[in-house]
Amino acid sequence: MALFGNAHSIDPATAQQDYARLLGQGEQVYAAYLLIRDTILFTDRRLVLVDKQGITGKKVEYHSIPYRSITHFAVETAGTFDLEAELKIWISGSSVPVEKTFTKGVDIYEVQAILTQFVAR
Repeated sequence: MALFGNAHSIDPATAQQDYARLLGQGEQVYAAYLLIRDTILFTDRRLVLVDKQGITGKKVEYHSIPYRSITHFAVETAGTFDLEAELKIWISGSSVPVEKTFTKGVDIYEVQAILTQFVAR
C-alpha cells in the first residue's frame, strides 16, 4: 500500500543519469516516476520497473518489459475515498497483470498516455 503524497514524477535527465548502468547504448529515458521506494522508467525501448526490496532497500529487482510484449493495460483512477490510482499491465505469456499503485501525486492519465504512445507503435 502506498503512502499518501509520496508518488511523483522524476526529471527524465536525472533518471537517465541515476539508471545509466541499466540502459542500452543510445537508450533514452522518456519519463520516470517514483512510487515510495520503487521507480518506473519509460524509455524509448522498454518499460523498466525498479523494485527495491527488504528493509534497507539494498536488494533491487530490475524488471524489463519490452513494449512489444505488452498485450494490454488498464488504469483505474482514484476515487473520493480511495485516493490511489492503479496501473495494470498484461504481458504476453502471463495471465496475471503487473500492478503498480500511484498516489494522487501522479497524474494517472499522463502515465496512461505515455504508455499508449509506446505500446501503440
